[in-house]
Amino acid sequence: MSRCWLTGASSGIGAALALLLLEQGHHVALSARRAKPLLDLAARYPGQVLLAVGDIDDPQQVAAITEHIREQWGALDLVVLNAGTCEYFEPGQLDTALLERVLRTNLFGASHCIAAALPLLRAGQRPHLAVTSSSVTWLALQRAGAYGASKAALRYLLESLRIDLIKEGIDVTLINPGFVDTPLTQRNDFAMPQLWSAERAARHIAARLQRRPLEINFPALFTLVLRLLGALPGRWRLKLGQRLARNSQE
Repeated sequence: MSRCWLTGASSGIGAALALLLLEQGHHVALSARRAKPLLDLAARYPGQVLLAVGDIDDPQQVAAITEHIREQWGALDLVVLNAGTCEYFEPGQLDTALLERVLRTNLFGASHCIAAALPLLRAGQRPHLAVTSSSVTWLALQRAGAYGASKAALRYLLESLRIDLIKEGIDVTLINPGFVDTPLTQRNDFAMPQLWSAERAARHIAARLQRRPLEINFPALFTLVLRLLGALPGRWRLKLGQRLARNSQE
């Protein structure tokens, strides 16, 4: 079974995915800011769990995590970068501090992890890198500028890196969820169509990771609609965005 590093493992999709990977027999290094949510899994799966607690926003902590993994396992076969955050602008406002916070975790935090994990993946067996982006990258929505920008940048980064990594035998998968019931989305103050549970999302991801696709998109109908709408001419997308914004305020 593979040696896996999973970030954002303390709640939501990450917690559900951690359980599935462990049930499949994988050895999993679990990362989150807090150790407490991970201790139950470490007790339930002795010998399979490697606690790798730390903040991915801090490159020094990321380096310490990957050095700990290297000392224990020597290599990684699968890396799933799931940690992320979401904050929304107020309508018509550009809060640069908020933008920096979201970019720090979703883009730069993921980048720190990728850079630190690549040497371990290169030493692994059939290495595979999977990173959670978002379906929101296909269609701009009001107030989601910080979150969407961070995930769109992450998408571009991974698609660019994939060109070189595939030559090294490292497969890259982008995971693009729609709305999933997690502690983050529970704070949303708007309708979330086709909302999936974290457990359902994790099962969907785990089943498809084995196939090493370029992307894992779900729910299928929701993501298809967003992609089609995102392909509309710019002025049509603008009118659609205005209509959606009005509906959310009614």
